[in-house]
This record gives sequence, structure tokens and C-alpha cells, in this order.
Amino acid sequence: MRLSALWLGQSSPTLPKFIARMAGWRRTPAWFVALLGCLLLTTGHPVFSAPPPLVLGVFPHLTAKQIVVAYRPVADTLEKHLQRKVVIYSARDFKTFVERTRQGEYDILLTAPHLAWLARQDAGYRPLLKYAQPVTGLLLVRTDSPFRELKALRGRTIAIPDPFAVAVMALHDQMAAQGLRNDIDYRTAISGSHRNAAMQVINGRADGAMLGRHTYSLLPPELRRQLRVLATTPPLSSLMYLTHPRLRDAEAQTIRSALLDFASRPEGRAFMHDGGYAGFVDVDGRELRAFHPYAKQVQNLLQTPR
Repeated sequence: MRLSALWLGQSSPTLPKFIARMAGWRRTPAWFVALLGCLLLTTGHPVFSAPPPLVLGVFPHLTAKQIVVAYRPVADTLEKHLQRKVVIYSARDFKTFVERTRQGEYDILLTAPHLAWLARQDAGYRPLLKYAQPVTGLLLVRTDSPFRELKALRGRTIAIPDPFAVAVMALHDQMAAQGLRNDIDYRTAISGSHRNAAMQVINGRADGAMLGRHTYSLLPPELRRQLRVLATTPPLSSLMYLTHPRLRDAEAQTIRSALLDFASRPEGRAFMHDGGYAGFVDVDGRELRAFHPYAKQVQNLLQTPR
């Protein structure tokens, strides 16, 4: 009698349950049951182990705690559809996240569009869906500051969450269009997060801050009242979900269906409303190609010691 035949269709039975069932069959030799009992005593582990968890890697646009709290409902939905545990990971900074993506550490990836281009190029990730609401970059100053135009920031210090952020890159382009070059006509100070960049301005440690509108909207009202928008970027594609090529096509489609199902349920609609994401839409391959210049900037930054 084959072990696989005994438990066909069962999900990860433990050794005690397995032994109990074996002992209940008349044709099972007593010596075999005893052998399995010894195995239980010496190992204490299941005969068949569950598949390893899938790793949902979330772009570090929020703090680690905010990411885990915000994306747990998404992970729960994926677990339900895939019948497999899903754990949420991020990284301490953008550079580490990009490097882990390149190494394929994330099975399911949620990342910015220019980093999605890199993920597809370097590790073969396949796009699934993106948030419908575009991303917008904001350049903020204190409400009581004298700055009224970008040129007024010449020679000043601007706080940024990280050089890899697409909102930061787009705002650098706007500064350049006004004749202001990064590290020549103005300085940047890396703050580690969008919220920290805003706080640098509020606390008087920087003259301006570059961050995404989504993070700005999450700031408490008493903090937003201390900030004024000096410049806004054109709309940019939002965060995208991708899957690693080690996941089969059927698994990728199940993940896509799970995400769409999540967006249609009350908890998903609340998630989309609170995050300002406006649901899911498909990713256009041409859209990713448009972010190639920003992706190349990331590649250059990766090669530059920081």
C-alpha cells in the first residue's frame, strides 16, 4: 500500500493523524504502525510538510508597520484563493528592495512602475494589475515660507524620501526645466520615508520636500496645515502587481483573480478608498516602456556608492 494513495487529496496531514488512520486499517502490519510511532517520537514533525509561504513584497512607500497593517487584508484574500500562506515583506529602503527584487526574493511583487520595468528586465517578473488612480509628486514648503516658485529654491535644501522614488525623479525633471540642477543649484537630503521628508520641512531642517500625494494625504490634518504645495507633477502610473516567473501561469491567474475579487468586496472597497487607489486596471506593456528613462536612472544610482 503506497503512502501517497492513503492520503490522496488530503492537505498536509500530521504524523499522529496519519498513524491513527493507519492503525485503523486491518491490513496494516503492526510493525509498520510501530515504526511510524517511533518516527513521531524522534522527529515530532509532519510526514508531509506544507508548501513554503508565498512572499508578497511591498514597495517601501510606507513604514514597515503601515505596510503590514494595510496589506494584511490583501494577503488574507490571496491565502484564501491559493490555499497557501502568504507573508508580507518589504525592505528598509528603496535600494535594498530593488536588490531583493532582482534576486527574486518576492513571489508576488507590488512596486513602482519604473521598478516594475527593472523587475521584468532583470528577473522576469510578469505584470498583472496596477492601481487605477495615478501617482502625483508634490514639492512642499512650509505654509509660512517665502517661496512662491521653484526658482526660489536655488541654493536651498530639499528633503527627499529616497533617490529611487519615481515622484522624486519626476520632480527633479521639473526643477531641471526651470534651470535648477540637482546637487548643483540645490541640495537634497535623504530622509528615509515620504513622511520623514515632510517632517524635515515642518521642523525647519529643510526648505522643501519631495513626496507622493498619497503619503501627503495620509498625514494628520494638523501636519498638512503646516505645508503648502509649490509644484505638482503630471499624473504617473501607480503601483503595479507582478509575479515571479517561478509561479506557474495558473498560479499567476489565480492571484490576478484573487486581487480582482478583493477589490469587489466590502473590505477591498474600503482598502481602495482609504488608500486612494480607485480599484485595479490592467497594465499596458507600452506603459512600462515609458518608464525606461527612470529605470535607467535607478540602474545608475545602484552603481554609485551611497
